[in-house]
Amino acid sequence: LLSLQGHDDEVFVLEAHPFDQRIVLSAGHDGNIFVWDIDKGTKIRNYFNMIEGQGHGAVFDCKFSPDGQHFACTDSHGHLLLFGFGCNKYYEKIPDQMFFHTDYRPLIRDANNYVLDEQTQQAPHLMPPPFLVDVDGNPHPTRFQRLVPGRENCKDEQLIPQLGYVA
Repeated sequence: LLSLQGHDDEVFVLEAHPFDQRIVLSAGHDGNIFVWDIDKGTKIRNYFNMIEGQGHGAVFDCKFSPDGQHFACTDSHGHLLLFGFGCNKYYEKIPDQMFFHTDYRPLIRDANNYVLDEQTQQAPHLMPPPFLVDVDGNPHPTRFQRLVPGRENCKDEQLIPQLGYVA
């Protein structure tokens, strides 16, 4: 039995490396993300999720990429944190704010107690792929819309949302 010391609060993430059995990742509510060598019982690397003006962000989940070269984490503020080797120029081009246009739509329940999107009256999982928008609901350019599963091969005109507002 091995006890790894480092976190100051509850840990809800313990993720094994996809093929290197010595490496695990831990993360938790203290905002710390640790990469461990469990053969030696030592920290290989640590990261702290500091959010400017708000303190630390609790880390809710982390996953390694299939090749083990990267990992991604999500936090209590809705941020996606990407770590890994190589150049980050590709990620620098991604907008800071990305939401699906359906993220904050009200949901209702039907007579059978199933959840429906209030506006379309459809089950959320049966709706067409959503559009990516900024915090104000403005659609992102078509090059970002193609990142949404189900929109990869759409024509440009299919990637321009016709978003209506219901008062």
